[in-house]
Amino acid sequence: MWIRAALLAALLPGAAAAQEPLSVIDWMRQGGTVQLPQTVLLEPPVAGSASRPEIEVSPLEELAAPVGLVSAHVTGLPVDLWRGSEVERLARLIAGAPVQHSPAMRTLLYTLLLSETRPPQGGAAADTLLMARIDRLMDLGAVDPAQALAELADPGHSADLFQRWFDAALLTGDEDRGCAMLAQAPHLSDDYAARIFCAARRGDWQTAALTLESAHALELLPPARLDLLDRFLSPDIFDGAPPLPAPEHPGPLDFRLYESIGERPPTASLPRAFATADLRDIAGWKAQLEAAERLTRYGALSPNRLLGLYTERLPAASGGLWDRVKAVQLFDAALNTGSAEAVAKTLPTVWASMREAGLAVPFAEIFAERLAVQRGLDPRSAALAWRIRLLAAGYEAASLRPPDNSVENTWLAALAQGDPQRALAPDPLAESITEGFRDPPSLPGDLQGAFDAGQLGEVILEVIALYDSGLSGNTGDMMAALSALRAIGLEDTARRAALQSVLLERG
Repeated sequence: MWIRAALLAALLPGAAAAQEPLSVIDWMRQGGTVQLPQTVLLEPPVAGSASRPEIEVSPLEELAAPVGLVSAHVTGLPVDLWRGSEVERLARLIAGAPVQHSPAMRTLLYTLLLSETRPPQGGAAADTLLMARIDRLMDLGAVDPAQALAELADPGHSADLFQRWFDAALLTGDEDRGCAMLAQAPHLSDDYAARIFCAARRGDWQTAALTLESAHALELLPPARLDLLDRFLSPDIFDGAPPLPAPEHPGPLDFRLYESIGERPPTASLPRAFATADLRDIAGWKAQLEAAERLTRYGALSPNRLLGLYTERLPAASGGLWDRVKAVQLFDAALNTGSAEAVAKTLPTVWASMREAGLAVPFAEIFAERLAVQRGLDPRSAALAWRIRLLAAGYEAASLRPPDNSVENTWLAALAQGDPQRALAPDPLAESITEGFRDPPSLPGDLQGAFDAGQLGEVILEVIALYDSGLSGNTGDMMAALSALRAIGLEDTARRAALQSVLLERG
């Protein structure tokens, strides 16, 4: 017994305190690439006003280092985006920003989360804001950026940051580096399941088995997890045994353990981040397609990667997903032939299918440029192709050549050019949008004070919520949100949000 006690003591956290932590490797130096969502704004630099800014002086030691994956020069957002705001309030706004109904607002939120920015305070407050950014990226399904952001901030900095980094790594299949860090710095996690898993991954089965035996003896883990780890370490003993009960709320480690014993839970009912695990080659094509659609729908995956999966092979069946795959393949082939008749025949079907799946904007981003050079379409198909192009990044170029002079299309063209008031608004929604584009743009009174105080990030998060209220039918909020976006320099976001609110509603 004294031998087991001595070995157990060596495995407890305190015994590893003298070990040197593994230094973090800068993610930008790695051979692999980080799959960032292709939804980062390319706005001009945002300016608060035309007046000369006052110079503020702060001691260098009070300024936390900026952290982000995309340079402020690219996003156009200032590095002191969060200046003057309460960190706890920012964390709540980030967690609750309602972007599920607007691709433009999701793009804006991704830009806030990924942009290189400095927290308003250092120390624990800076950690709180960083965790909020990582947690929301995981909520959106953007696991690769979440992992990269955590790694950039040094996962060895704290146990909380390490846990987020390790969770993301488990879903992307990059857990070996996390296990290497945990081996060098065991104090970063008190989860014995993680230690057992990592020991086994490193091939140290003796340590893994001893740790599991200790966890049984001291009841360090719940019985269900102990049963799972027993099967993970000793699969031969349980050969032919009935499957374990399906987990209700598995974490990333539980998911990988179930996967290792051949009882992989389906990801459709799990949080969006788990869909990332289905993008790996070990998943079947159907699982990869479903995961890719789910992530692309929320802007967490490049539309071009979705297209690559759609066209990888011929559909295996019919109905549902397979009909959508077939429709995309037929439309892609029609565009390749250059036949106006083939494009006109396939476009309505694929558009209806992608809209129904919530993938209208990704579809537009994939095919807008090829539709722009398609000639000879009949009037109906040309009008549909034009509206699809208005949902993509080149909306302004598309607006210069509307398919006809109808009231609605004339107004849409004017909106895409940022001047909808020059055309007749076709309905009440268009009228509220037009009001939002009247000059001079302005912020609501309560947000103007925060903006004047330099709290740009907080203001943007509030405007996102205001816009969501506008989408729910509050036309006053729609007008106020669009005007506010323009007032803070986010003209492109305002136009794309307005175009989407009209085109996604009407098709």
